[in-house]
Amino acid sequence: MDAPLWTERHAPALSDLPQPKVRETLDRATDEPVNLVLHGPRGSGKTAAVKALAREVHTDPENDLTVINVADFFGRTKTEIKNDPRFEHFLVGRSRMSKRDMINYVLKESASYAPVSGTYKTVLLDNAESIREDFQQALRRVMEQYARNTQFVITTRQPSKLIPPIESRCLPVPVRAPTEAEIVEVLEHIVEAEGVAYEAGGLEYVAAAADGDLRSAILSAQTTAEQAGEVTMDAAFETLGEVGYEETVDGMLEAAERGDFKEARKTLDSLLNDEGLDGEEVLAELLVAGRDRHEGDEAALAHLHRQAADVDMRLQEGVSARTQIARLLAELGV
Repeated sequence: MDAPLWTERHAPALSDLPQPKVRETLDRATDEPVNLVLHGPRGSGKTAAVKALAREVHTDPENDLTVINVADFFGRTKTEIKNDPRFEHFLVGRSRMSKRDMINYVLKESASYAPVSGTYKTVLLDNAESIREDFQQALRRVMEQYARNTQFVITTRQPSKLIPPIESRCLPVPVRAPTEAEIVEVLEHIVEAEGVAYEAGGLEYVAAAADGDLRSAILSAQTTAEQAGEVTMDAAFETLGEVGYEETVDGMLEAAERGDFKEARKTLDSLLNDEGLDGEEVLAELLVAGRDRHEGDEAALAHLHRQAADVDMRLQEGVSARTQIARLLAELGV
């Protein structure tokens, strides 16, 4: 998808969030810097809600909101963390640090900077399913030290993994999956803003196919609009029925199996970052491609399914999708 993503171009304001209780809770949190834990299923809009809150409370949200994707942090090498443009200025001359100390240092430095506007800034720890206990202990100390001028917000699908001292310092905000009717309302607002012709049935089809994943619904509507020029029932059915990544994933699988790991990982990054797929979706597509590719080869299929089962278990634990699927691709080339 080459056009700007609708998920970014139509990022919601606080008043636009589809879940009434989330809107009400975050609206009350605009008066003072309350630490928060937003928890709910994938695609329910947790990160979008935090960014909406930041735009509401900060005059300069570009500088007063720091987003640290926990899954990416723990799934990256020291070199990748050090070269990340968001963090490289923190880590100049600190390459001898352990990865744990590097992460803790970035967190502490992010929290210690004075806000550009207003009296406090916000640090978002996104996708915190993979946050380790030792890092949480360091986070607790940073939260205590910088409580006056920094609001900490955590998003996670698994709040039970947070240690009690973190839980006790944060207001829990459950974020349920939006209903089909709520998704339709969001989609209607977006297609009208984009000037795209639509029918109610088309939006309802897209919303139903998304199964509560708002991000997926928005991207599906954009794909339909770009390919068909409209979002009607027929257009959505034809487009979404055809939308798939078989050829791309098969190419990724072929590259991995011939040992071209660099090419395979490049395709993986495109699927995760450019196409907006999550780890479970990429894994499912990879299994479909693998079954077609190795039909009749029981040994190859068994090897693929063993590797995929291990990755699926780790994804459920919140480990970095990029790291785990990349490891699977490397194993296939052995």
